[in-house]
Amino acid sequence: MNISRRTIILFLLPACIFYFGFLLLPTISALYYSLFDWSGFTSDMQFIGLKNFQVLLNDDVFWRSLGNTMKILLLGGAVTFFLAFLLAYLLNSGIKGKKFFRAVIFLPNVIATIALTTMWINGVYGTRGGILPEFFKAIDWEPGRSFLWLSIENVFNSILIALIWISVGYYVVLFLAGMDKIPRELYEAAELDGAAKPVSFFRITIPLMWDVITVAIILWTITALKVFEFPFAFVGVEGDPSAYTVGVYLYQMGFGSKQAIYKLGYATAMGVVMLLAVIAVSIVVRRVLRREAVQY
Repeated sequence: MNISRRTIILFLLPACIFYFGFLLLPTISALYYSLFDWSGFTSDMQFIGLKNFQVLLNDDVFWRSLGNTMKILLLGGAVTFFLAFLLAYLLNSGIKGKKFFRAVIFLPNVIATIALTTMWINGVYGTRGGILPEFFKAIDWEPGRSFLWLSIENVFNSILIALIWISVGYYVVLFLAGMDKIPRELYEAAELDGAAKPVSFFRITIPLMWDVITVAIILWTITALKVFEFPFAFVGVEGDPSAYTVGVYLYQMGFGSKQAIYKLGYATAMGVVMLLAVIAVSIVVRRVLRREAVQY
């Protein structure tokens, strides 16, 4: 059946309009506003060129926030993927109740961020009745019992642990989808040839779901570089800068906290830098992880 060019354009037009209106136009606007000294709430815009970017290079809080973001990206990503692979492998090994366990592991992804934050602050880390302090108290381990999870020195690591817990379920489901499409006959043939399960995992499972792994890494990269909701809910509107991510610091500069800051031009410059970082890292990841498609 031949489809006319006019019909094709008609079907593509709505998607192109949404793409332009919700992605390209805001990106162009962000590039434009990053060149101004602007509060975001008045018509007084002073053109300053690349000065916002120059100030950004000497901003200690930005670099500290970027360091925290990179810690989420690299360390958080490594732990998240390790746990996700382990759980997906166990669930795919023929365990009974696979659907139930998959739903339980994925559950944190459908709970409101503020509810998760409250649970971790009061129910897990809280000095009164928190799971971790009570556990260390039960085993009578004094360093763990007196450890202050929410102190300025430790709060970011506590946020990172909670983020990993929240994120694992999503990637477990993603990896399970990749594992489920691999024919069981390949594992049976490997078993007949005397291959152990770990060997089958690295020689069969990993190569045949490499495309899923690549997509998962790109998704994690984008998520980690722009993470905002959970850290912001954790530290509050006037949290210590040592626990900031770039997303939290961008919000503080653009909209302030209890005391107005309103440096929207500066915040937009920060957003432009992070956009370029996401694009660059995504391109590098795709090139590094590029493999020939495996047919089966």
